Amino acid sequence: MKIGLLECDHVPDRYRHIAGDYRDMFAALFAAYAPQLNLRPFDVCNGDWPETTDECDGWLCTGSRCSVYDDVDWIHALKRFVQRLHAAQRPFVGICFGHQMLAEALGGRVAKASTGWGVGVHRVGVVRSEAWMQPSQPECRLQYMHQDQVQQLPENSVVLGESAHCPVAMFRTGETMLGIQAHPEFPAAYTAALMRDRVERIGAERVRAGLESLELPTNEELIVRWITGFLKRD
Repeated sequence: MKIGLLECDHVPDRYRHIAGDYRDMFAALFAAYAPQLNLRPFDVCNGDWPETTDECDGWLCTGSRCSVYDDVDWIHALKRFVQRLHAAQRPFVGICFGHQMLAEALGGRVAKASTGWGVGVHRVGVVRSEAWMQPSQPECRLQYMHQDQVQQLPENSVVLGESAHCPVAMFRTGETMLGIQAHPEFPAAYTAALMRDRVERIGAERVRAGLESLELPTNEELIVRWITGFLKRD
């Protein structure tokens, strides 16, 4: 199954030694847990766009240091592409910025969280379990790195998972669009590097707690299985 990877950012050169670029992180994640998914990267933040919505069997949208409400040409273009995917009923999964883009493009609202940054490992409680979420599990732990959050869902959306700091941690719009706020693709070393680089913005105490949380076990395999089940369902 060919999955188009919509790249919305790139890892700064000083961090490339940790796990490469974002395409490399996603490739490693799926190679470990879903080798049947073949990624085809599109560097959309630098103008490399798919020609059609059916060029790939499904689509995955990455995180970004940008905000989905930034007045930037490629972000406006990405909104239009997500709208086209929705109209064409093409499978789509958004991660972090991609999760927020799904909401923003289809009529929801995204803004900076009043609770501040969400960083490190957090529990995600499943509030609605669906058939493609196999194996079924009432909760999981995943890594986070974000300041913006989905504040209002688009029409025809349901919340699937929530975290204490993030009420919309995972949601579905229609039958083909899925958003996940967490970063299952991030190695712990990369999350740690970002936190240490952003102490002034995030806050020293929150960074300290975030770094300590990275010792907790996380459930990337489970989330990849859920993503795969969502992308492959009829």
